[in-house]
Amino acid sequence: MMNDGKVMEAKGKTVEEAIFNGLTQMGLGIDQVDVEILQEGKGFLGLGKSATVRLTRKFSDADRAEEFLDGLFRKMGISAMAHAEETDDMIHINVDGDSTGVLIGRRGETLDSLQYLTSLVINKDSETYKRVFVDTENYRKKREETLVNLANRIAGKVAKTGRRVVLEPMNPYERRILHATLHDHPSVCTVSEGEEPYRRVIIKKKRTTQTNNK
Repeated sequence: MMNDGKVMEAKGKTVEEAIFNGLTQMGLGIDQVDVEILQEGKGFLGLGKSATVRLTRKFSDADRAEEFLDGLFRKMGISAMAHAEETDDMIHINVDGDSTGVLIGRRGETLDSLQYLTSLVINKDSETYKRVFVDTENYRKKREETLVNLANRIAGKVAKTGRRVVLEPMNPYERRILHATLHDHPSVCTVSEGEEPYRRVIIKKKRTTQTNNK
C-alpha cells in the first residue's frame, strides 16, 4: 500500500471497506479526501477479488499554511512547528518549538514578516481574502498588554505636563492598539505621523476639537 501521508492505496473486500481501511490508516474523515476506485472487487460469486481505492488528502488553507511555514523553518535550520486552525475568514497559527524566540525578532518584526509571507501564500489566486494570524509563546497578547500599559502611562504624563510625547516607530497593528487604548481618554489624543516603516504615534494634550486619528 502506498502511503506518504498525502496519498494512500488501500484494499478491502468491498469499495466501502477499502475506503474505511484507508481512512483509518490516514486518520482522516471522508470529507478530507478524494476517492479514486482502482478495482471494484467483483470476482466470481463475489469471491476472488478485493477492492482497491486510492485516497488523496485534500489540503485546506490551514494545511497549506502549516506546510509553508514548516518548510521555511527547515530551510532556516529552526526547530519549530506550525499548528493552524481555520475559520471562514481567518487562519490562526501558533508556532511551537525550541527556537521560537528567534522567530519573534525585534519588536515582533520577524513574526510579522512570517505572517505577511504566509498571507501571500494563502491568498494567492484566491477569490476571497482570508486573514492570517501568526503567534508564538503568546507574544501577541503580551505585546498588546505592554503597549496598553505604555499608552496609559504616557497619557498620564502628557495630561500632567501638557507636553507631547513621540513614541518609537511601530507597525500598523501596534499603532492601532495605542489609538484604541486612548480613544476615549478625557485629556489626551493620539495621531500617527511619518512614512512606513518609520511611522510613529504621538500622544498630546487634547483640544476640544481634536479626536484620535490612526
